[in-house]
Amino acid sequence: MRIGHFLGAVLVVTAGWAKAADSAGTEPAVAAAATDQLLNEELFQHLPSGQTVAPTTADQPFLRRVYLDLVGELPTPGEITAFCLDRSPDKRAKLVARLLDDERFGRNWGRYWRDVILYRRSADQALIVSGALEKYLVEQFDGRPRWNETARAFLTAQGEAAEKGETGLFMAHLAVPVEVAAETSRIFLGIQIQCAQCHDHPTGRWKRQQFHEFVAFFPRASIRRRPTRPPSFELTSFDFGPQRRRPMAMTGRGALEHYMPDLKDPASQGTLMTPVFFATGQKLSSGVADLERRKTLADWLTSPDNPWFARAFVNRMWAELVGEGFYEPIDDLGPDRQPSAPQTLDYLCREFVAHDHDVKWLFQAILNTSAYQRENRPRRAPDDIPFTANVAYRLRADQLLDSLASATGVSFDPPAQAGPRPGPGFRGGPRFQFARQFGYDPSLRRDEVTSTVQQALAMMNSPLVNGAARQGFLEKLVARWDDQSAVVELHLRCLAREPSEAEEAVCLEHVKATGNPREALEDLFWSLLNSEEFLYRN
Repeated sequence: MRIGHFLGAVLVVTAGWAKAADSAGTEPAVAAAATDQLLNEELFQHLPSGQTVAPTTADQPFLRRVYLDLVGELPTPGEITAFCLDRSPDKRAKLVARLLDDERFGRNWGRYWRDVILYRRSADQALIVSGALEKYLVEQFDGRPRWNETARAFLTAQGEAAEKGETGLFMAHLAVPVEVAAETSRIFLGIQIQCAQCHDHPTGRWKRQQFHEFVAFFPRASIRRRPTRPPSFELTSFDFGPQRRRPMAMTGRGALEHYMPDLKDPASQGTLMTPVFFATGQKLSSGVADLERRKTLADWLTSPDNPWFARAFVNRMWAELVGEGFYEPIDDLGPDRQPSAPQTLDYLCREFVAHDHDVKWLFQAILNTSAYQRENRPRRAPDDIPFTANVAYRLRADQLLDSLASATGVSFDPPAQAGPRPGPGFRGGPRFQFARQFGYDPSLRRDEVTSTVQQALAMMNSPLVNGAARQGFLEKLVARWDDQSAVVELHLRCLAREPSEAEEAVCLEHVKATGNPREALEDLFWSLLNSEEFLYRN
């Protein structure tokens, strides 16, 4: 079946990025089938000798994967049993839909985007916004999140950083215009235009002038430090004309206009820049007020006429769910880069735009594909065809801690806490310890995220892990189950699967040789929690 014949029933393509047919009725399962068909025709019909497409993964590995991907923690033994006993042909699609409506989805992906914004912060003062940023993002992803609305909120934010999480993007870089412009482009467009700050882009088409024209949208945004104890910070506008004095309380950055520095005469004022959006060429006149600049940019950046907004999000989410993006690294796109499956990516982006940037629709479409549901394999060689298997990667710090909580039955968060769970800026407690030990920048290529000796020691020796493994759960396990059932329960709790016959035999032999079931099961529990399978999303 040719691509055009198959997609004819799904999407009528007309000229122009923004003129895809109205596909509001396109079900995620239909989009998933179209995606798989496109991948097959673009990539899998031309596999090199020796490379094969992985089969569909079994129920238990799929269940663990989808729980970690959507809600950030492990399924319970009861949930594993119920799913495996379910014989309905659409049980996977139903599970995906149910987990997308789980409040833990918002918590998991709110934390993810909190890390995207804060891990490349310019100064640690930015961590004052961490709690509010996480709370805002959790609320955004809890309902029916629209990525264009979320991006707009970040670009047009104002207010107290500790109360308004939307200020996180500006607060992360203390409203320094060149930094905010660079991160806006990287996060929302996937384009590393900051490489053109001092000279024309070395590997792309972007010119130095284009970078500084983009920076000209942001000079009037300013961080105002309030003289309180502890100090507070407010994102506000610096729109004071030549006849008005700068308020004494305005101690942060802010300027009426942005000037591109003169490299030959750094002491000079430089060249006045008019705001121009490099991706589409749209421009503003000089003298426009701060919020009008930022709101106009938000309109242009999230418009269907700008293809890079949708491409950046779709590419990033595909990489998080399948293990590799159409573009790698996931935040280095652009017209001079070639995606691995351009027709497939274009299709998903058109549908994402047609569904008004509905985040959960996109998740359903991707998670229902065969590409997502394939068995896990090691990361491919550079010359191999991509997406023939799902790819493992290390759990993020929050996922690891929540998986530890799922396995042990121990909560690591204060029970009476009314606000969001602490983020990277929380100065104490298990979540801060894990963020410091196991946190990593979510925008990194996954093959660049490596384990360390300190991480291994933390899992093996820390009172946090060992204390959780020794909690009353094991006492109940010994009292309630025979040795064989206890071994199965430990595997279900830690790895979301039953042990193989060989694993079960080794475990039972250890229990017998130890002569103390409580001590032996504690050893096994500790070993499973420290296994690579527990530490990785497969």
